[in-house]
Amino acid sequence: MIEVAGVTKTYGNKTAVDDVSLTAASGEMTYLLGPNGAGKSTVMRMIAGIAKPDRGTITVDGKPLRAHGDLTGVIGFCLGAQSRNPQHTAVQHLRWQARLAGIAPREAERVLALVGLEPAAKKLVGGFSLGMLQRLGIASALLGDPATLVLDEPANGLDVEGVLWLRELFHQLTDRGTTLLVASHNLPEVEVTASRIIIMGQGRVLCDAPRDDVLALGEQPRRLESAFLKLTRGTVEYVAGAQR
Repeated sequence: MIEVAGVTKTYGNKTAVDDVSLTAASGEMTYLLGPNGAGKSTVMRMIAGIAKPDRGTITVDGKPLRAHGDLTGVIGFCLGAQSRNPQHTAVQHLRWQARLAGIAPREAERVLALVGLEPAAKKLVGGFSLGMLQRLGIASALLGDPATLVLDEPANGLDVEGVLWLRELFHQLTDRGTTLLVASHNLPEVEVTASRIIIMGQGRVLCDAPRDDVLALGEQPRRLESAFLKLTRGTVEYVAGAQR
């Protein structure tokens, strides 16, 4: 379980996250939505320990991340572009990631199979498509079989088969009790797979409710899209054709 309580983060004169509280429960598919600049990535970076909150607390399974010491089996992250040597093969990259995390290198083969990259294990990552790189990033997050996963736009670059594969992976993980916190702009997929939906705008939480409660705020034929637009109206930083 992830618990974020009263967290604020500022950069200079800009408040990126403003008194945010949210919970991602074990065995649930929790999505974090919002327009660009809403503060989603900043929240995820603070959960990962990459950024430090100015105020508030963040705990994973009841403890601050640093209090866990060894994070093997605790939490995995995929927060966008990762450092990769284009001359490394997929399996070399994952073995390197495993060694950095103190995880047995043999884990590389397991997660490659899990994300469907086993046939590409010995191919150079420099030649990977965006979808393949996305799967590789998810594989890195799965090293050590963590109980909690935090993923930023994991479906970005995936084709239809890849999106369906990711949907099934999420289903398997939540069935096992894994905590999933996922930032996404793919509203149709969120509508299908979410347990809980959190919507942010201008650094604040605008809505935090079970999926069906959020959908009830919208109208057919695309209820989540309708609800999202209603809730985020006035918080969008960049609008096409906007008059100044």
